[in-house]
Amino acid sequence: MARLRFLVVVLIVAAMTAVSVGSGTSAAAPAPPGSVIAVQDMPRELWIPGTGRAYRLTYATADHWGAPATSTGAVYLPPGPAPEGGWPVVSYAHGTIGVSDQCAPSMTGPQAIESAYLQGWLARGYAVVATDYIGLGTPGVLPYLDGKAAAHSVIDIVRAARTIDAGVSPRWVVIGLSQGGHAALHTAHEATTYAPDLDYRGAVAIGAPSNLEQLFPFGGPGFPNLGLRGLTTFSLFAIVGLRSARPDLDLDSYLSPRGRELAGLAERLCSPELAPQVAGVQVGELFSRSLGDDEIRSALADYLGVPTSGYDRPLFIGHGTNDIVVPIVLTLKLVADLQRAGADVRFVAYPGAGHGESLGASSADSMAFVEPLIR
Repeated sequence: MARLRFLVVVLIVAAMTAVSVGSGTSAAAPAPPGSVIAVQDMPRELWIPGTGRAYRLTYATADHWGAPATSTGAVYLPPGPAPEGGWPVVSYAHGTIGVSDQCAPSMTGPQAIESAYLQGWLARGYAVVATDYIGLGTPGVLPYLDGKAAAHSVIDIVRAARTIDAGVSPRWVVIGLSQGGHAALHTAHEATTYAPDLDYRGAVAIGAPSNLEQLFPFGGPGFPNLGLRGLTTFSLFAIVGLRSARPDLDLDSYLSPRGRELAGLAERLCSPELAPQVAGVQVGELFSRSLGDDEIRSALADYLGVPTSGYDRPLFIGHGTNDIVVPIVLTLKLVADLQRAGADVRFVAYPGAGHGESLGASSADSMAFVEPLIR
C-alpha cells in the first residue's frame, strides 16, 4: 500500500509539473505577413540590367486559407538615391518555370524576356520586387495557379521590400505574365483588403490564363492536347500543385500510372527540362478517370477561378492574337465578364504576338496605363 501511495504521488507531481511547464510556455507567434525572415545581397550576375542594388529575401506571407507561410523573392532598386516620396513599386509575378525549388527566379535570375521588360521599369525609376511564390524556394510544393496564395506572395514582398529599404514607396502596381498574369488578377482582387497599409493603384495582366476551372473538368482519358503548346506540362504542374494543396481530394486516384510517373517528374524538373520528357504525351494519357465529378469541380473553381467582380482599381489586360499557349478566346470571355460586372478594365489585343512576345509588345501600353495611376 505504501508503495502504491508513493507511485500515485509521483504521478501527481509529474502531471502538475507538465501542466506548470505547459502553462508557462507557448509557441512563438508567427511573423506578420510581409515580415523579413532573411535578406542577402543578390549576386551581380543575377541583376536585371540597370539595377543599382539587389537583394534576395525570405519573408512571411499567408497561404490560400490565410495560414502562415513563407516565400522567397528578389528586390531590384534603381541606381542612386530614392526620389522624394520613394521609388514607386512594380510587384512582378513571373510566368511558368516549374514547381521545384531549383527553378526559383531569385536563385537563377528572371527569364530573359522578363528581364528585358523589367529593365524598362527600373529605367523609369521604379523599384521592382519579384516573388518566387510560396513553395518555390521554401518548404513544400508550389501551389501552381492557386490564385489567392500567389496574390498573398505578390503583396507581401512589397511590405518586405519597404522593411529593408526606406526608399521604397507604399505606392505600387502588380504586373504579371502567363501564370503571373493569373496571379496579377487575383492580386488586384485582394490587394486593398489584404494590405490596407499599402497604396495599391492598379494591375497589368498579360497572357493570363482564365476560365480554366471551366475546362479542367473535361480532363480524362482520351482528352487531346488541342494543338496548344505546353498543355501537358502545364496540366502536370496544376495537378501537382492541387494535389499538394488539397490532399483530401486523392488526386492520385484520378491519374494513370503514366500520369503518376510524370507528376513525380514535374515536382523535380523545371519547365525546360520537363518539356522533352512529356513530348508527344497527350493530356488524356495522364488520367485513369474523368475530373468531372462535383468534388473536383468545386475544388478547381476555388483553386483556379479568376474572380469577375470585386475589383476596386483599374485593370489592364493584354493578349497576343497568336498565343497558342493560352488561347485569346479565354481572355475575351474574361474581359466581357469583367465589363459586365462593372470593372474598370482596358483590353488590348496584340496582332501576331505569341504568348511570351505579348509582354514586350504590351510594354508601351502598360507603361502608359500605369504612369498616370502612380505618379
